[in-house]
Amino acid sequence: MKQEVFFQDLGINRDYQEIWDLQEELLAENVAIKQYNRSQEKEGSTAFKATKNHLFFVEHPHVYTLGKSGDVENMLANEDKLNEIQATFVKTNRGGDITYHGPGQLVGYPILDLETFKPDIHLYMRNLEEVIIRTLAEYGLKGERSQGETGVWLDVGKPYARKICAMGVKASRWVTMHGFALNVNSDLRYFEYIIPCGIKDKAVASLDRELNREIDMEEIKGFVQKHFEEVFEVNLKIS
Repeated sequence: MKQEVFFQDLGINRDYQEIWDLQEELLAENVAIKQYNRSQEKEGSTAFKATKNHLFFVEHPHVYTLGKSGDVENMLANEDKLNEIQATFVKTNRGGDITYHGPGQLVGYPILDLETFKPDIHLYMRNLEEVIIRTLAEYGLKGERSQGETGVWLDVGKPYARKICAMGVKASRWVTMHGFALNVNSDLRYFEYIIPCGIKDKAVASLDRELNREIDMEEIKGFVQKHFEEVFEVNLKIS
């Protein structure tokens, strides 16, 4: 029987800190359940509780986020420029360097207990990439992995290689948070104010620019949901 993942589309223009706090709350709940189960196991009890897996979709207002191992020097805009372009800057606890979130970008936050899947962060990241690769194939695009560079790319190995989906996660006791950011109808000018993911010699891409047309966000959300279910072998349940 497939595991259930509770799915919710949180909508557009949702504050980054608000959604980060929500993820932290749900991660903490799952960690507490896992600690309880371990204590029950030590006592020889079988009164275990099940952790709860989630997947959120959201679009944020213009915001730049810096991962815990990132270099603040990759943020090129000063406070005045951020005010001018109506963007904010947040230091986060995810992996990875700096990235941008904004309108027209589909952000996905899976909160999964990997011990109920496979406790392997490397595999988890490759599976997230696979979800996006399959989604891009629905539009006739070949998404690829770039060795040593997390995320999904177009035209890997060519001078015009470009990243279309950034990823960065955190895991605590095998419970994940943060996730992926897929550029769908994104304003790519906002990437000019950072060195995206700390990579100086490669560009970024968006689906609408690649296909020269605006993308239906509800359509692409449906594709991502479909392929998330396939790759992770779960059933998404609307919550």
